[in-house]
Amino acid sequence: MNQNQLGLHLRVWLLPLMLTAVVTGCGGGRDPILGFDGSGTPGGAVVPVVPVVPVVPPPVVSTIPLGVAATFGTFGGSAGMTNQGVLTVINGDIGTTAVSTAVTGFHDPNPGCTYTETGSNIGLVTGTIYTAAPPPTVGCPTEGTAGTFAIATAARADALAAYNALVAQPGGPDPGAGNLANLVLTPGVYTAAAGTFMVQGGDLTLDAQGDANATWVFQMAQTLTVGGPGAAFPQNVVLVNGALAKNVFWQVGSAATLNAGGGGTVAGTIISQAGVSVSTPGNVAIVTIDGRLLSLGASVTMVNTVVNVSAP
Repeated sequence: MNQNQLGLHLRVWLLPLMLTAVVTGCGGGRDPILGFDGSGTPGGAVVPVVPVVPVVPPPVVSTIPLGVAATFGTFGGSAGMTNQGVLTVINGDIGTTAVSTAVTGFHDPNPGCTYTETGSNIGLVTGTIYTAAPPPTVGCPTEGTAGTFAIATAARADALAAYNALVAQPGGPDPGAGNLANLVLTPGVYTAAAGTFMVQGGDLTLDAQGDANATWVFQMAQTLTVGGPGAAFPQNVVLVNGALAKNVFWQVGSAATLNAGGGGTVAGTIISQAGVSVSTPGNVAIVTIDGRLLSLGASVTMVNTVVNVSAP
């Protein structure tokens, strides 16, 4: 064996020994700081790897049936409802478990069925108005009867059942810290951490991502406010990529105030414990509701409002 061959032979033989010595000196296969095997060595600072987990709202557990309440554009609980302005149209039924005189500023197609309208307060109801007795006028014997009161009572019971079903949904995130403006939200349950939701300073967009059954539930222990800040600046709830108003639900623990300055479009079924107020007197710009305004207790008041009852 010549000198060159001997040198090559020694290098091939010594290389594994040298690598073993280096690895052993580094902690038996571990980096002394990070730890190649994830454990590190005593006295070394282990740097944890924190996974990034996206905020995904829990899905809605089940559909929310509305029962008899499904045909109602507005329901004034046990307190009635009031309209101001001449541009209000409710494309559906309205009702209350109160007497007929608790409904003011409306009429429906049935002959003589006018509920305390004046020249400046005229609201068309394309369906039927359901109240307790007495009839609103002597020329309207078919409303304000035991039969219309029974339907109103059933509608409130079904609205209450739907409200409780919304409350029972598992709580979800509050991505805007109470303000849903300028957000694009995928289907799921969203819960107001501080008890209130608002849409102020921008629109809320609900993206179904092509799923016609995509459903949103917004839970709040207290109030819902859409529009503003202040009495101006109407805001919208916008539906995109197949989102449907019938699949959007707002569970409001107290009262809802919608676009106090007039204008704007709000989508979904709002079920509140203590009333709904839409716009304010003197506003001409129409507020559009694609869905329903259902109050379990206090009245619903509206000014120049169009309600399009969404399909159940």
